[in-house]
Amino acid sequence: MDVTLGYLRESLSNYTEKYESCQGIYQKLKENQYKNEGDFVDDLNEAEMAVLDLVLKNEIQYAKNEQDKKRAHELSEVYELLF
Repeated sequence: MDVTLGYLRESLSNYTEKYESCQGIYQKLKENQYKNEGDFVDDLNEAEMAVLDLVLKNEIQYAKNEQDKKRAHELSEVYELLF
C-alpha cells in the first residue's frame, strides 16, 4: 500500500465506529490495491469526498499540533487531490 494511503487508513480508523460513511471509505482502502493516492481519489464519490474533507482537516490540524510534520504532509497530499 502507498505510504500516504497508509496514513489515511490509520486516520480513518479513528472515525469508523462513529461515522458509517467513514467505514465505507476505510473498506475501500482495505479491499483495493490502489497504486497511489490519485487512483484512490478518482474512486471516490462526492459524498465520500465531502466526508474526507472534514476528516482530513481535523487530522491534519491534529498532526500539526502534535508537530508530526511527516503525517501532516502525507495527509495533505490526499487533501490537495480532493479538489
